Amino acid sequence: MSEVPEVRPPVVTPLRVIIAVCLVAPFVAMLWVGSYTRTTPTFIGIPFFYWYQMLWVLISTALTMTAYKLWQRDQRARKGGEGR
Repeated sequence: MSEVPEVRPPVVTPLRVIIAVCLVAPFVAMLWVGSYTRTTPTFIGIPFFYWYQMLWVLISTALTMTAYKLWQRDQRARKGGEGR
């Protein structure tokens, strides 16, 4: 018979909490509309409402990339610890 692989329950580690915060932060920032529903200050003639959202596109990219790299590190550490 074939062996059934052992399924371990998910483990909450500080690294995984950081990953979750990196992924949730852009959603919270964009859903909190009261923080950016204004026109001033302007940046090179662009109202705050617009440049704030465009800035979050760049921030979201950086946070997603960071979360991905941290996830890769977590998975390497988890696979390295299986043999122990």
